[in-house]
Parts: sequence; C-alpha cells; structure tokens
Amino acid sequence: MTDPLDRIAAALERLSPPPPPVADPHSHPAYVWRSAALQPARAFTPLSLDMLIGVDRQKAALVGNLQRLAQRHAAQDVLLWGARGTGKSALVKSAVAAVQAAGGDVALVEVSELTALPMLFAALAQVDRAFVLFVDDLGFDVPAEARTLRSMLEGGAEPRPANVRLVVTANRRHLAPRDIAEQESAINPRDSADDHMALSDRFGLSLGFHALDQDGYLAIVAAYAQANDLTFEPGEAIGWATRRGSRSGRVAWQYIVDLAGRAGKAL
Repeated sequence: MTDPLDRIAAALERLSPPPPPVADPHSHPAYVWRSAALQPARAFTPLSLDMLIGVDRQKAALVGNLQRLAQRHAAQDVLLWGARGTGKSALVKSAVAAVQAAGGDVALVEVSELTALPMLFAALAQVDRAFVLFVDDLGFDVPAEARTLRSMLEGGAEPRPANVRLVVTANRRHLAPRDIAEQESAINPRDSADDHMALSDRFGLSLGFHALDQDGYLAIVAAYAQANDLTFEPGEAIGWATRRGSRSGRVAWQYIVDLAGRAGKAL
C-alpha cells in the first residue's frame, strides 16, 4: 500500500512541476525567456532578407548594427517603429538569421515581460556570445513602466552586459503613454513632453516603417507569389487589401495564404 505521505508528495509535484531544464546558451539560434530560464525556440525559420521589400535602408542599418554586436564591437539598442504589419518583427528575425548565416555568433532571445530583464541580463553576462533581446509590440499601461525600462537601458546602477542589446518594435515612435491630465496640470508642459520622449531617446538606432502605397504592396504580393509558385491577379490582391483597410506586408501574406489554400497548396 502506498504511503500517504508519498501520495501527498506526488500530488504536490503535479501541482507545482519542476522548472524546465535551462537550454545551452551556445547551441541554438533563437530562444524564449520563459519561467526564468532560456528555452530554445521551437522553430526559427525567418524569411530571407530578399523577401522583405521596400525597407532596404532599414535592413542595411539593422544588419550592420547586429554585425557589430556579433563582433563584440560597439552597437546600439534599436527601436523599430511605425505602421502595423510593415515588417518590423519579420526584419528583426531575418536580420539575426542573416548575421548568423554570415558566421556571426549572435542569438535572438524573445522576451515578453520587462520585469524579467534584470535576471536575464545577469544570466547572459557570463556567456561568451552576443544576444539580441527582442521585445515585440512594446506598449505601456502606466508611465512608471516606461521609466523602469529607461533605467535598464541607460542610467541604472548596474550596467547592461556588453554582449546584450535590446531590439524593440512598437507602433508608435514615442513609447510612453501620454497622460492628458498630467500634461494639463504640469507647471511646465515641456517637462512632461520631455519625460514622455526620454525612453525613445535611449535607443541609439531608431528605424521608421511607413504604410505602403499600392505599387509597394503589389511588389510584396508578387515576391511571395513567385517564391511559392503561385499566380495572382493584381485586382484581386488590391481588393483583398481594400476589404481589410490596410496595405502592408502582413496583409500581402494573408492574401497569399488564402490564394494557396484555394489552389490546394500548403505553405
């Protein structure tokens, strides 16, 4: 007969399972930071840089910065901001993959909680490898959260490791929320505005992404269609974007997915 204490211990273990094993920080191209540990990304298959159309300036700037990081040279934290669906997140992953393909020893780490950054900094500081900490679609509910990140980026008592840089995407250039009541009650409104812009100023490289025109949108559709051996009608692709109220790389890919599905093909 099983000892009651053993049954209780087994029940507690099921309720609170042990943390997952920590991944080797040298072995994988990309990780997620989960449960206070590095976990390998299940699949890291970014688009090739050639598939990202209309953002040549942004591609060159980001890849150059990540190459310097991989070589342990001075590199900037990066803010990619602008219209939704314009390829900000895709470019981050593709740029990291391009540097890796060229022999750069750099890995991507996706971070979903800013409060985890100090622990992550400490974990990566001792690793002989460069890391891009990727924070996607950053936003704040209260100004205090922005000030916390601001301190982590620059000005805190404990500096960031030299082998770690943050790459952040956001839909707005100025990341902190604008508190209208604070603006109206401020003795000096400029002081309030400066406080809101102080976080975006911490990023040494700021890359803007803007809404596509029709030709740019169709060029992206054509590139995706060619890569997947599909034929499309420009008018139909334009109608797809019109119904969604947006022309973007994301909408172009959604159209290609629909086109492939109707053609009985997998992507």
